[in-house]
Amino acid sequence: MQTDPKTNTELSFEDFKAQVITDYKIAVTSRECSLLGRREVLTGKAKFGIFGDGKEVPQLAWAKAFQNGDWRSGYYRDQTFMMAIGKLTIEQFFAGLYGHTELDSDPMSAGRQMGGHFATHSLNSDGSWKNLANQKNSSADISPTAGQMPRLLGLAQASKIFRNVKGIENKTNFSINGNEVAWGTIGNASTSEGLFWETINAAGVLQVPMVMSVWDDAYGISVHARHQTTKENISEILKGFQRNKDENGYEIMRVKGWEYPALIETYQNAGKIAREEHVPVLIHVQELTQPQGHSTSGSHERYKSEDRLAWEREYDCNVQMRLWMLANDMATEEELIEIEKTIKKEVREGKKAAWEKFLAPQKQEQKEAVTLLGNVAESSPNKNFIEKIKNELASEKEPLRKDVISSARKALRYVIGENSTEKKQLQEWIENYFEIIQPKYSSDLYSEAEENATTVSEVTPTYDEDAEEVDGRVVLRDNFDAIFSKHTNTLIFGEDAGEIGDVNQGLEGMQEKYGELRVSDTGIREATILGQGLGMAMRGLRPIAEIQYLDYVLYCLQIMSDDLVTLRYRTKGAQKAPLIVRTRGHRLEGIWHSGSQMGGLIHLLRGMYILVPRDMTKAAGFYNTLLETDEPALVIECLNGYRLKEKMPTNLGEFRTPIGVVETVKEGTDITLVSYGSTLRIVLEAAKELQQVGINAEVIDVQSLLPLDLNHEMVKSVQKTNRLLVIDEDVPGGASAYILQHIVDIQGGYKYLDSKPQALAAKAHRPAYGTDGDYFSKPSIEDVFETVYGIMHETNPSSFPKLR
Repeated sequence: MQTDPKTNTELSFEDFKAQVITDYKIAVTSRECSLLGRREVLTGKAKFGIFGDGKEVPQLAWAKAFQNGDWRSGYYRDQTFMMAIGKLTIEQFFAGLYGHTELDSDPMSAGRQMGGHFATHSLNSDGSWKNLANQKNSSADISPTAGQMPRLLGLAQASKIFRNVKGIENKTNFSINGNEVAWGTIGNASTSEGLFWETINAAGVLQVPMVMSVWDDAYGISVHARHQTTKENISEILKGFQRNKDENGYEIMRVKGWEYPALIETYQNAGKIAREEHVPVLIHVQELTQPQGHSTSGSHERYKSEDRLAWEREYDCNVQMRLWMLANDMATEEELIEIEKTIKKEVREGKKAAWEKFLAPQKQEQKEAVTLLGNVAESSPNKNFIEKIKNELASEKEPLRKDVISSARKALRYVIGENSTEKKQLQEWIENYFEIIQPKYSSDLYSEAEENATTVSEVTPTYDEDAEEVDGRVVLRDNFDAIFSKHTNTLIFGEDAGEIGDVNQGLEGMQEKYGELRVSDTGIREATILGQGLGMAMRGLRPIAEIQYLDYVLYCLQIMSDDLVTLRYRTKGAQKAPLIVRTRGHRLEGIWHSGSQMGGLIHLLRGMYILVPRDMTKAAGFYNTLLETDEPALVIECLNGYRLKEKMPTNLGEFRTPIGVVETVKEGTDITLVSYGSTLRIVLEAAKELQQVGINAEVIDVQSLLPLDLNHEMVKSVQKTNRLLVIDEDVPGGASAYILQHIVDIQGGYKYLDSKPQALAAKAHRPAYGTDGDYFSKPSIEDVFETVYGIMHETNPSSFPKLR
């Protein structure tokens, strides 16, 4: 079922009448799904429910203005819209509620997100792009309130890029002259979030084709609007953003959420303005209701007055649409009753079909396990115990996979000392079960295509015999020049990135050469810088979002962690955003520009690559590698390395630094020293000084923290030296502990150690200001020297007497 996108003026009365009836059917279907969905949660078939009841009619109007190529960035109330554009069926609605793990049943997330989180498929089964300009698109939702806002900005900005930047390759698969609109939705209470305000401001500055709908039902969960918004009215306090003939800004519209004709007119006008004039529009949809309250976790009768509840019953948008239809001869009472009766049956049948389809494979798995458990029981002295497990599993009428595999694993405990064919069959079944089932919950964190970032082969830099030594930033700058020339869909943006060519001159002259849209300055607003990149990457561009310093990443970390790095995973490979985030960090002086948040980033950014090049040539090689593939990454350049001399390569734009591959930068036999980034230079200097006292250290640069040493080269070094020290400038227990655990545990390095493996990190506090502050806060050459010497002293005190 799908709405007809034609405007009312193009229709005869009979056609318009038919369209209205179709709309009403969608509204009733959506409401019945919400009502029955709540019951499914209360009966225990689903874990949680959060529905779009009360928002049906405005979403029907929105769907009429939504065209092929457009994008949605919304939140968990938009089910009616998804039904209206033909991207959500009754069965799919309930499959999402149950957590069905197959994409053909739950195309939104294959059970990875709770119901109410919607997405369309941007990718073919092989990971290649679909023709996004020829379909209606919804970016995959996230739960954090207002978290959809930064991404919305980027989705809208992509249209501006496609319209105004010439020569982009394969442009027609992603855009038709930038005519696409990005449509956002948010609840009125969530406009209190900083991400909303940052995005609203940025969109007004950038003047992008974005239509922002605020669904206003006067509450945020149980908290009334008077506690949420100044004047209890978001459009009122945004009046200053209203554009006029002399100043850019927003077109701001207000409409009641239960007035069907007015909603259609409003959304048609909003779409036309945004699409043709490329300006942002805000639609404040007022006087909406939420008939079942916020979610299945509670009842709205607890916090709404009887007067409010009575008003909501009267001004429910579906009720008002029904009254309007009767008053305008769109249908008779009898016809509407018949429609409603038929739809109730369709929803019940769809729910039943979805539940049966959800249970079918689990019942088959249950049957297999019960048979195997019975066989094991018959051949075991512990038959009674195993039979009990078998019977309990067999009695489950609606088995979950947890029940099935848990029973099989527990039964193994009763046959530990036995050696039967039946036991072996059960063991093999359990192993096979995990191989088949675990990916349903764990796949697609990173690209699983045969060719991905980790398979891009290294291409080493080449040099003339008399290669000039230049500042590292010049290597980076000239490589960016080669990138922008070679890859016409690349662009870079950030604070000071445009006119002055970034704070370290790594983009010097690039804006003048490639224009303000491809190399651009932004405001001081890291979350939406990240959002610009995320949204544009989802639309087929290759953005590089610059976050000026590593500690500023904290401003946008929530969007990186909750949205960017989970995108491929939460859509089970149906969407991707190959965004490159560029920043600079590591050694400097003072609390704010030299802290090392690597441990936190490693844990919070699983799903993107974290690359830590030791110099600008290595950094340039990472950018070249990433642009050969389609995965997101964070590249952290060494802040104190831009003015250090490096040779100028001859193959700019072509040499590639491999991802997930360590490099041994100094051979040695006595101890393995592992580090990265700026600290590696300190380690290398310490290694030279250690050589003077007879200690030959091997030094390894990890190069990338996520992924880390895919070929397990570090353990080979430990096997040779039998000693290990990991050095970095993060706090104790941070990245150094992560690397140490990887070598000792995952790679099995414990088997080859003759001394206790150690980590040398910075002090637990942020680094104090000044050169002395750096020395007493982070590992120094002397710290590395003395720690290594101490390890050797413990091993051979006669050759290495105690130092201090």
